[in-house]
Amino acid sequence: MMTDLALQATALREQLNQYAHEYYVLDAPTVPDAEYDRLFRALQAIEQAHPELQSPDSPTLRVGGKPLPQFEPVTHAVPMLSIRTETDVTAQGALAFDASVRKELDLLELEPAVEYAAELKFDGLAINLRYENGVLVQAATRGDGATGEDVTQNIRTIGQIPLRLKGVAPALLEVRGEVYMRRDDFAQLNEKQLAAGEKTFVNPRNTAAGAVRQLDPNIAAQRPLSFYGYGLGDVAGWDVQPDTHAGILDALAEFGFPVCDVRAVVQGGAGLAEFHAKVAALRDELPFDIDGVVYKVNSIALQRQLGFRTREPRWAVAHKYPAQEALTTVEAIDIQVGRTGSLTPVARLAPVFVGGVTVTNATLHNQDEIDRKDVRVGDTVIVRRAGDVIPEVVSVVLERRPMMSQPSADLFTPAEVPQYPPYRILDLHPVCPVCGSKTVREPEEARVRCTGGLFCSAQRKEALKHFAGRRMMDIEGLGDKLIEQLVDAELVKTPADLYRLNLSQLAGLERMAEKSATNLLAAIEVSKTTTLARFIFALGIRNVGEATARDLAQHFTSLEALQAASAEDLQSVNDVGPIVTQSILEFFAEPHNREVIAALLEVGVSWPAIEAKPVDGALVGKTLVITGTLPTLSRDEAKALIEAHGGKVSGSVSKKTDYLLAGEAAGSKLDKAQALGVAILDEAALHALLNGV
Repeated sequence: MMTDLALQATALREQLNQYAHEYYVLDAPTVPDAEYDRLFRALQAIEQAHPELQSPDSPTLRVGGKPLPQFEPVTHAVPMLSIRTETDVTAQGALAFDASVRKELDLLELEPAVEYAAELKFDGLAINLRYENGVLVQAATRGDGATGEDVTQNIRTIGQIPLRLKGVAPALLEVRGEVYMRRDDFAQLNEKQLAAGEKTFVNPRNTAAGAVRQLDPNIAAQRPLSFYGYGLGDVAGWDVQPDTHAGILDALAEFGFPVCDVRAVVQGGAGLAEFHAKVAALRDELPFDIDGVVYKVNSIALQRQLGFRTREPRWAVAHKYPAQEALTTVEAIDIQVGRTGSLTPVARLAPVFVGGVTVTNATLHNQDEIDRKDVRVGDTVIVRRAGDVIPEVVSVVLERRPMMSQPSADLFTPAEVPQYPPYRILDLHPVCPVCGSKTVREPEEARVRCTGGLFCSAQRKEALKHFAGRRMMDIEGLGDKLIEQLVDAELVKTPADLYRLNLSQLAGLERMAEKSATNLLAAIEVSKTTTLARFIFALGIRNVGEATARDLAQHFTSLEALQAASAEDLQSVNDVGPIVTQSILEFFAEPHNREVIAALLEVGVSWPAIEAKPVDGALVGKTLVITGTLPTLSRDEAKALIEAHGGKVSGSVSKKTDYLLAGEAAGSKLDKAQALGVAILDEAALHALLNGV
């Protein structure tokens, strides 16, 4: 029995040391925190029951990994010890900590409640900042708790960290806190990475840690890092040092450090439990990640009285929440067709409890994400769920990928190859799994799309809402909720079905009076007479907006000519480039879309013939962008005025923009136009231009 326990303890130590190396040294963890904590508790239980099995290399005797050799080592004057983690994620965890503190202090039940400082447990990288006579002279990582790494150059790039303290500073002050990355900063950083064609980062914590450990401070300076102070290290020459932890945090704020506002001084276990519940409700609204809250006995004198046990202070504890990450396996990858036609891959998972619920599905987003993470059927993956956010696969644990042997060039050494091939959406789904229409992925797009458009039932509601819109077929009284009712009742499948509705069908709908039904039928009948431009726009062809639809109608003058147009014909139209051309060709090449158009013509949708006329006006061949609020013209009125004089209105500023029509609160479009040297007009200048003044 003892031999089995010794072997188990050895295996746990090796595994935990490997995970600690990946997490603290390489900044590339392969398992979530919850998995590490589970293994750590298992080893801790064995060593507590059998102290003779504890070895000098046990993770229970140290805080984390060793410093990277590329940085100068820094010996901490006051060790940066970790605090115990309370694994009972309910209110009972807070009550248990309070009970242990009262027991250590020999407090009777009737004696007053212990006062605590409660704060957040940030998910970042712990840093020790050393100030001598108020000036930052050194910054070091936690490392293994006794020795860290000198990262002063990189820390100086963080604007929130003061280089000189405010007010009268002690001769020596070491401030401890967390370097982290806000979620919005992390998202913007990944957007920049994608735009530059570079790899994206997995999560804010690892990105922040990697930035602090960059050998080149210029790279660190490009990472949007933040900092919160939360404690002290070595101190000398502080004449009036606060006697509570809350007072220390207030003093740090006065010295110029950012200190998180989400903190409180509470009384007893009930106050701690209330704080834990309050932060749980706020957690997903915070602009940064946390992995729990921290409770500390507020009185510094009581902290000294309580002291430490081995590697942890008795006066503090980290109280976690249900794990937001967990390990599971991918049993299958399915496809969901969204309301805009996007084919979204979804991982079907072995059930796993994470984020407070049992998760069986997780989004894989798109083909680019599958490629980046290399997710395959059979893989062991880290899945994350935060609050009400849709669960997602964070990364693959590659060493657990199912492998099989295949003959290699060397007959004596068969090669190990993955059991499952890479997942390719287009290869596996050349047609839409919902409607059977062709699927496509345009260049520079991450998503695979169904070309079924008006025909595809997955896209039906959105297609109908667009079709009936004010600038399309303009069916008055046919709002979004009514369209949803009609589709849910299976009264309408394609736009042509709108023109086949009768009074009894409409009157049978919930909250639909007979008069309203009669008015709607009349509006549907009126909409049958439209214009070719409106009809083209109503079809919902990808990348074809209102202005492009008008240009197509004016150029081809008939629907038949547009449907028969070649790529060369289409690109001869003003502002129709390769992407718009491809979208039009794909739309009309899909038989289902042609069937819907034929059905619309059959029920009586029509438009007057168009006479091709030469366009005349002061703005012929000119492209304008409208931004801000104009003094007298609405956005639509300004657009109509520009188009009446031969101009075209675009939604974004580019080198091809001739004029920016700018009103009050013009915003970023004005900045971009000025940067590109685009001519700026106000409303008065526009009228002068149109009148030839």
